[in-house]
Amino acid sequence: MTVHKSDKQRAFESEALAHTDLLYNFALRMTGNSADADDLVQETYLKAYRFWDKYEPGTNIRAWLFRILKNSYINRYRKESKEPDTVDYDEIKNFYTSIRDESTDANDLQETLFGNLLDDDVSTAVSNLPEDFRTVVILCDIEGLTYEEIAQFVDCPLGTVRSRLHRGRKLLHSKLYQYAKDRGYVTSSVRSSV
Repeated sequence: MTVHKSDKQRAFESEALAHTDLLYNFALRMTGNSADADDLVQETYLKAYRFWDKYEPGTNIRAWLFRILKNSYINRYRKESKEPDTVDYDEIKNFYTSIRDESTDANDLQETLFGNLLDDDVSTAVSNLPEDFRTVVILCDIEGLTYEEIAQFVDCPLGTVRSRLHRGRKLLHSKLYQYAKDRGYVTSSVRSSV
């Protein structure tokens, strides 16, 4: 039996699914956990497909998807903060298995190539930025979104995006100046503007 895709399915697949990696990378930076990032991206796509008739073709699909992802993350965080702490006994039972699964395989090419893309010091500095600054820095400097796309995503004026990006970069500069100097990225002839 041949299954024919609907126009909605074809349009959704061609426009929305092309941004899966971008959404996953951002979700991973927000959640700090690959399983949670997978869940968040899946939830984002389920909602996007469900409300596909609300999307206006020709508008910025990435900003629309990022808005859904951000709202899903916020809603999940609010829900979890209202629930009492619970213990997942299956998770405890499989503790050693999960630790073993998370260990790095020396033959894993992807881990070898991308595992140390951001040094721990840099990742920590980015993670410790206030959320408004962290979001625009990640979206601009790591994910490569335009200022306009970021403005749509965070739902604020373009000038605010530029201001947050400038302030976020200044905070990173102050936190990472010594790190850069120790690794030879800054020479003694360059003065810190901090």
